[in-house]
Amino acid sequence: MTDDTVIVFSHDGMGKAEPELAHKLAGAFLNVLDLDDRLPGAICFYTEGVRLAVKGSPVLEELGSLAAKGVRLVSCTTCLNHYGLLDELAVGEAGSMKDIVALQADAAKVITL
Repeated sequence: MTDDTVIVFSHDGMGKAEPELAHKLAGAFLNVLDLDDRLPGAICFYTEGVRLAVKGSPVLEELGSLAAKGVRLVSCTTCLNHYGLLDELAVGEAGSMKDIVALQADAAKVITL
């Protein structure tokens, strides 16, 4: 069951830690959401956060499971293009900033990680 919360990843991982720790924390966070059925309505990725949704990301399994349960995953197209990753998007959809703004504006709660 999804709710009207939107989670935002603006970093390649969770927080501003070294990559190994940031990825480990992001994976644990997403796994807990999944296992506890605390499903947000959407997860948005922008700036370095788009790296979590592309091929080779250490959290693809967790994101794929959430997507299969109905969580909408939206990565910023401008950011994907900036990093040369548009063709590498592995989970979710590429969306415009208008899509991301609409999701956040319509949400009851936005959590930025």
